[in-house]
Amino acid sequence: MTDADQGEPLIDLFRGLDIKDRRKFVLRHGEALVLDRFLGAGSLRAAQQPPPGDWGIWVILAGRGFGKTHAGAHWVHARALGPRPRRIALVAPTVDVARAVMVEGESGLLARLPPGEQLTWQASAKRLRWGNGSEARLYSGAEPDALRGGQFDYAWGDEFAHWAGGEDTLMNLRMATRLGAAPQLLLTTTPLPLAWLKALIAEPDVVVTRGTTADNKANLPRTYLARMERRFGGTATGRQELAGEILDDLDGALWGRALIDRQRVAQVPATVRIVVGVDPPAAGGTCGIVTAALGVDGRAYVLEDASVTGQRPEQWARAVVKAVDRWQADRVIAEVNQGGAMVTAMLKSVDAALPVLAVRASRGKVARAEPVAALYGEGRVAHAGVFPALEDQLCGLLADGRYAGPGPSPDRADACVWALTALLLGDRAGLPAIRNL
Repeated sequence: MTDADQGEPLIDLFRGLDIKDRRKFVLRHGEALVLDRFLGAGSLRAAQQPPPGDWGIWVILAGRGFGKTHAGAHWVHARALGPRPRRIALVAPTVDVARAVMVEGESGLLARLPPGEQLTWQASAKRLRWGNGSEARLYSGAEPDALRGGQFDYAWGDEFAHWAGGEDTLMNLRMATRLGAAPQLLLTTTPLPLAWLKALIAEPDVVVTRGTTADNKANLPRTYLARMERRFGGTATGRQELAGEILDDLDGALWGRALIDRQRVAQVPATVRIVVGVDPPAAGGTCGIVTAALGVDGRAYVLEDASVTGQRPEQWARAVVKAVDRWQADRVIAEVNQGGAMVTAMLKSVDAALPVLAVRASRGKVARAEPVAALYGEGRVAHAGVFPALEDQLCGLLADGRYAGPGPSPDRADACVWALTALLLGDRAGLPAIRNL
């Protein structure tokens, strides 16, 4: 049986030793094996544990509250408490943030110091010293040149996507982390759609761990998680800050996520007209079904994305009728390029009295979408809720006529465009107006 196979018995032995004998034990049984297991035992989830293998950079891209600081503090202690003194760099957006979060925070290095170990914090010198002689210094991500001349065995960069010095600071940090046989960097952040960050995580010796706020639900207040989900669930902000996703606004996109988020509302005023836009599927794909309303304030509001996928014609027709009934819609706006008269006939077969306006597209989907995108830019359209699949498709429509969003076709986006066109660019009947006599 190898030392690695012995698992927890090794850790139990380690716990009973004094500091001097612990160092001998580490030399014999392997630094990573003992220190990572000992320091992380009972407090780290699997996703917070250092990945196996011979890697140079470990990147944790995760939502707020995932436990990135907790993981970083344990990783640094495990490196610092090895058999020989180490030199470590701690980098945050500013030195003050490094002190408040990485050192003095509730999950920082001082709070996570293992029992029996010594750590001295010299705030004026921006330096930490362990009992075995290991040392860590604090740096600002806004000052790339401060890292020139430094040499480190290890480095921990926190919220590195938010460093003002960004790519330059990381370049200097990588060049400075060159001591020892196997120097390593841990980089933790809530991600941003930065080209240099995406290039970094694509490198072959970079290991990426992804996670969400909800992954740490055992250590977060239930009320906090519920509030965050209600306020931000599905929004671009929520997907980035809570789900840890890298969300891109594509070059030339007609819609941007920030624009949609800015015009999201919790309540809709009284309405004067409601329509359901329908983009029928081809060969069993997705039937786009989007309900929108015209408010008394003259703005249009997207109310629901009721699109269905993989449904037979009678099934998606029934889904359309349900949307009409649910919202008491005035009319269905159905594209008939795919299926012609069959589309109207199928809808009428479910509800003979269904008010259907058949529309035929003479231009491409993107060309039809451009004037509707302009309405968003003018603040004349709002989303009454969060519709992730629809919004992903809107953000995938490019001004050069291409579609670069999820799925083979922007069916949901097309249904939305038909509905909003009918409300704001087509028949304006029902729009309230004031006349002076």
